Amino acid sequence: MPTFLAGLPAFPLRLVGLPPTPGLPAPSLRADATKLLVSEAEEDCGVEDVLSPLNEALDDCRKTVRKQVCDDIGKRLVILQQMWEQGKLSAPVRKGMGILTQEFKSQRWDAADEIHRSLMVDHVTEVSQWMVGIKRLIAETRNLPTEDLTTEDYEQKVETSLKPVYQEDEAEPRVLVVPN
Repeated sequence: MPTFLAGLPAFPLRLVGLPPTPGLPAPSLRADATKLLVSEAEEDCGVEDVLSPLNEALDDCRKTVRKQVCDDIGKRLVILQQMWEQGKLSAPVRKGMGILTQEFKSQRWDAADEIHRSLMVDHVTEVSQWMVGIKRLIAETRNLPTEDLTTEDYEQKVETSLKPVYQEDEAEPRVLVVPN
């Protein structure tokens, strides 16, 4: 129960007169849109549909992110899996995680982050033990360098970017590599 001070509730605090965050819709619109996405999800997805892409991303992060951070994320993903398999997650949380994972796989980081926030606000008791790991995984995956091109793609790219360059006093052209 919130504490009341001079007749006013301690929470939730509402900041009046401040403009919305640039580039993002108003918080009420974001929450409504996220709830609409969750309510319109066709059906529950399975735990593996959610965890497989997240574990793959964690494996990718292990190459560049500190071991301690990755281990913590891994532990939280295990907690998510256990709670899911034990039936401790409500349908809206499972659906929300399905949608979050789809956004994550599509590299729509802001949308995944919004869904994460919405789940934290609306279902804090269900998600608090593991959602911080999801948040960190989104942040770390977002910061990963883009995957290197395969050798064949790289050779093809270099080959197509080689262009002869002539100078007025030269009979033979020089090759100039033009970055793409």
